[in-house]
Amino acid sequence: MDTPSYHLGAMRDAAPLVQNITNYVAMNVMANVLLAAGASPAMVHARGEAAEFARIASALSINIGTLDDEWIECMAIAADAAREAGTPWVLDPVAVGATAMRREAGARLLALGPRVVRGNASEILALSGAEAAGRGADAADAVENAEDAARDLARRTGAVVIATGPVDFATDGSRIARIRNGHAMMPRVTVMGCSLTGLIAAFVAPADDAFEASVAALAHYGYAGEIAAREAKGPGSFQVAFLDALHAIDGPGLDAAARIERA
Repeated sequence: MDTPSYHLGAMRDAAPLVQNITNYVAMNVMANVLLAAGASPAMVHARGEAAEFARIASALSINIGTLDDEWIECMAIAADAAREAGTPWVLDPVAVGATAMRREAGARLLALGPRVVRGNASEILALSGAEAAGRGADAADAVENAEDAARDLARRTGAVVIATGPVDFATDGSRIARIRNGHAMMPRVTVMGCSLTGLIAAFVAPADDAFEASVAALAHYGYAGEIAAREAKGPGSFQVAFLDALHAIDGPGLDAAARIERA
């Protein structure tokens, strides 16, 4: 049941409605990623409807990439409504250690009970309260240096915590998985990480086990990157090939290609 193909099939069967409160740069790419994979995206962030929509969505993703005071409030009320409704939500703490505003917003949202937290190594370190060397949204810490912080954060919050990089690390505080799918071209295309957060929300939406669903989403995303890189001539053509690959990957192909190490 916990094969990547199971979770891919469950996501596509459910075609989950994923509400994304994300940054301006990510909206178009994230929407296309979710559509290609088999989910239904909604970019709903206005104060007047964010909470109401979170109660009817299948899942919610929140990304703090382009913050302002109004969006912080909208994120908080949507996350609170999702928690009350039992809607799973995923937090992407972009550049959370860079400024006091981001640190405060990250801590406020973390207290509202995300089902999954996904960031790069520097973001996970900063969110956990450890020292991090991130430069804005870019990671300057190795994933292996964030593993202890990720486990600690998962145990403290009850969330699945994911540190992404050349090898992705996922934990729920007791289980651990390292996902080795992906390609070096992926960081050369903007908002690939932001879009991954939305895909994780889609996989988690119908799942009883958020950890296994998240691992499957990471494998699916990384494998799509591998396929796209075989055809692409550069970052521009990579984006097109990546969307095609997300759409074309089937369950047996994903199970055969997934490189997942568990501990």
